[in-house]
Amino acid sequence: MSLPTARWLDRVDRDEGPIYLAILKALSAAIAGGELQAGEQLPPQRAVAAQLGVDFTTVTRAYAAARARGLVEGAVGRGTFVRGRAAEDEAGLVDLSMNLPPPPLDLSLGRMLKETSRAVLDRTDPAVLMAYHPGAGSLAQRAAGAAWLAPTLGEVAPDRILISPGAQTALAALFSTLMRRGDALLVEPLTYPGVLALAAHLGLRLIPCPTDDQGVLPQALERFCAEHRPKAIYLIPTLQNPVATTMGLERRKDVVRIARAAQVPIVEDDAYGRLPGAPLPALAALDPENVWHVATLSKALSPGLRTAFVAAPDAAAAQRLAQALRALSLMASPLTAAVATAWIREGAAEHLLAAIRAEARARQALAREILPHAVGGPDGVHVWLDLPPGRDPAALRASAAQRGLSLVTADTFAAGPNPRNGLRISLGGQSRRDVLAQALQAVAALV
Repeated sequence: MSLPTARWLDRVDRDEGPIYLAILKALSAAIAGGELQAGEQLPPQRAVAAQLGVDFTTVTRAYAAARARGLVEGAVGRGTFVRGRAAEDEAGLVDLSMNLPPPPLDLSLGRMLKETSRAVLDRTDPAVLMAYHPGAGSLAQRAAGAAWLAPTLGEVAPDRILISPGAQTALAALFSTLMRRGDALLVEPLTYPGVLALAAHLGLRLIPCPTDDQGVLPQALERFCAEHRPKAIYLIPTLQNPVATTMGLERRKDVVRIARAAQVPIVEDDAYGRLPGAPLPALAALDPENVWHVATLSKALSPGLRTAFVAAPDAAAAQRLAQALRALSLMASPLTAAVATAWIREGAAEHLLAAIRAEARARQALAREILPHAVGGPDGVHVWLDLPPGRDPAALRASAAQRGLSLVTADTFAAGPNPRNGLRISLGGQSRRDVLAQALQAVAALV
């Protein structure tokens, strides 16, 4: 057997107790020593049994013990792979502060990435791949973006789609195009911290608009548009970050109607829009001429892809934004953009999304059981937990850190003074559900 991932079998010492434990020890040593890297495939169990001259069930027991210890993960029909080290292994903290898609069961993201990258390199001249590319994406990449957005946007012409190296870059380009220093940006009272940072950097005035459990209140939106004359409205209508609410269809219709009447464009951040199994129409589907739609792959597939799609109101608007994107970032990474495009075109993205959605649902059920007062969509990757108004966020974070938890509180998301007090609890960062369950139980004890 010449596979590199089989060399560790030479370490198996038959004199050290039960043979299955000797296999487990050799495998553990190979992973700890770096001989086996995250995402590498192990030899089939029957091949190991044949090489070592042992029963198949002995190898099965060893592999099962390795999975129980979190060393490997299985992918049905594809084999067993070395599991990547989780954040709690590296930092000693269970991180509930960073929104990530949860690792899907029985599906190796590392393996998918390796296979697709290899296929891209096999069919593409590396010199061409690693050269400069059109800043807004090739026609194939734009068409893939249109296909990815279709469940929430409907059919969109590729010339309205742009590719960006992440949503933050897209938002920076958008605000730079639509607004000038001193202009007012209307937002939800608790919103994405990246927009708070952009507003501070660009000198924009944030105007928090009152909300309820479906998002901005129509009467308040209409009044604020008249009083403050914002140059843009920034909203997260689906699985809002951080409070995890979703705007209903009638509310969406009211919001786009009011914005159009006030002649104020909407910037729709749809980072979580593809997570629901039955998504509502995006704001941009209801009023494509007045809404800029930004959808990153970071929350639905993987942040490492560094790929986001923007749907502009029309082709001319897309060209204007393309110039701003080029000024900020020149281009998206050709390799990761090629991987994302291949996954979308070949169906792998939908397969991965379905697996992530299933894991998100299981984790939401876990959160509802342990934190029954938390709010979260059934397919979301985070929940929101209200706290008493007088609870000190800094003291809570310090107490959590002493218990090995990293938490993020409402002040991180506040667009104005006296924010609603609470915690955004991210469910996707932990590699294992049992670790997440223990962390959620610790949060319940804290609050």
